[in-house]
Amino acid sequence: MIFTPTQKRVSAWAGIALVLVLTLWLLAPVLTPFVVAAVLAYALTPLVDWLDDLGRGKLPRILAVVLVELLFIVALLGMVLLIVPILAKELPLLREQVPVLLERLNTTLKPALAQVGIHFSMDVASIKAYLMEYLSGNYEDALRSVMASVKLGGSLAFALIGNAVLVPVALFYLLMDWHNFVERALEFVPPRLRGGVDGFTREADEVLGQYLRGQLLVMVLLAAFYTVGLALFGLDLALPIGVFTGLAIFVPYLGFGLGLVLATLAGLLEFAGTHGPSYALLMVAVVYGLGQLIESLFLTPRLVGERIGLHPLAVIFALLAFGQLFGFVGVLVALPASAVLLVAMRRARAGYLASPLYQA
Repeated sequence: MIFTPTQKRVSAWAGIALVLVLTLWLLAPVLTPFVVAAVLAYALTPLVDWLDDLGRGKLPRILAVVLVELLFIVALLGMVLLIVPILAKELPLLREQVPVLLERLNTTLKPALAQVGIHFSMDVASIKAYLMEYLSGNYEDALRSVMASVKLGGSLAFALIGNAVLVPVALFYLLMDWHNFVERALEFVPPRLRGGVDGFTREADEVLGQYLRGQLLVMVLLAAFYTVGLALFGLDLALPIGVFTGLAIFVPYLGFGLGLVLATLAGLLEFAGTHGPSYALLMVAVVYGLGQLIESLFLTPRLVGERIGLHPLAVIFALLAFGQLFGFVGVLVALPASAVLLVAMRRARAGYLASPLYQA
């Protein structure tokens, strides 16, 4: 069989894509900090360039890079520190409300189980005494327990600390030389193909910019929704929990899960002595159920999927497929990678429709 030049080019690019996918799959644990740093560098480079242009070349680029990276780290730490007021309020409430919750649990379960012939008796006093001793007890024992856990999971702790150090370092060098890296990569493209590749990168860059703007808008809208929703139910910590949940949505599933756990715990502790646990569960079911539906069925497909040209079903499939293949990194890069693949598919389709093979 004789292949045409077009078929040879398509086969070559398909082979390159297959090699890249296999490499990512095999080296996913090692590549994780570099992929995260590359995604961040792509998103932050325009801001570095703007600051660099603002200085009109009188200030070294390194100052713009350091400033942007520091601002990003401060913003990230600010999101993490939203948990501090939550813990500061919930830990004392935990000591106060756990006995109340146990009494309610015993009062509810005992007659309900008795109706079906099960005689249930909870030693509430003993459980109270044990929990109160544990919650307000010896912090040295708690510290020893934490240190023992760190030793048992030493490899995981070392990996997390290593990534926490490596990502900012890699991000710094990528921001410093991003344009040089791109130019070096484009040098591998033959001159006769440079025009097509340049057009592809411009289109992909436009699509990815739409994705980032759409994702940011989704995060802001969800932060407002969760804050207002929890506040309407009367939760005191509606603002930090709502904002944290909305901003953490950038990491699919994990952000929503953490927000759900925090809201459930806060609701149970705050409403245990007034409205009862059922009110807290109703609050979480309504607010987070509606939030998940709005995000999955409207916000992400409309504000992210439509902006980059992906069908809502394609958005859902991309998140699941990339997560299955590449784990946490796959979930992070699912939609940006899908956007680039979409550009490639558009161009392949246009080339096929214009080819003699289709016209025949």
